[in-house]
Amino acid sequence: MNLSQYLDKEGIHLSSEIIEKLENFASLLHEWNQIHNLTGAKSIDAIYINIVDSLYPLSFIAKPKTLLDVGTGAGFPGLALAIALPNTEVVLAEPLKKRVSFLKYACIDLEIFNIKVEAKRVEFVEHTPFGLITSRAVTNTKLLLDLTKKISDKKTEYLFYKGSRVFDEVADVQHQLDYDIVQKNQRNYLYIKGTN
Repeated sequence: MNLSQYLDKEGIHLSSEIIEKLENFASLLHEWNQIHNLTGAKSIDAIYINIVDSLYPLSFIAKPKTLLDVGTGAGFPGLALAIALPNTEVVLAEPLKKRVSFLKYACIDLEIFNIKVEAKRVEFVEHTPFGLITSRAVTNTKLLLDLTKKISDKKTEYLFYKGSRVFDEVADVQHQLDYDIVQKNQRNYLYIKGTN
């Protein structure tokens, strides 16, 4: 299947220009991954599935003006979201040098102008409070909320891409959260619409 078919299957509607840019991102990542081992997604199909996983929440979240992705890795979900949301200012926080090199190269090669790559851990990022903070496969919910305290406020929303442990994690902090958990395939999307 091509990327359009994967997206259509999940009801994700994007312009042909954005889909083409996402396909170019997939090709670039596939090429780099063979040398630098940036992600476990080894085939173009596997990369497409990761892109769809990254973008599925666009069907239920509010579009943010600013977005921080914590521990972007090879670009999921942050780089994929930045391509799909060209009017959103996106900051990618990623401490690993080879991944940072890839992210910076991808932004230049793919002409993505709404991204700033921060080669540091999230607790060292300085910024006014973000509209949305995302993270996939990085630490637990409580720690993520603690690490991003200085760059969030009451209006900040969070989108964490989680597995089955999300229910235990939320139990620790649910008294202070307004949240939904959206389940799709093997993924639990934890969408926090506010903290008390």
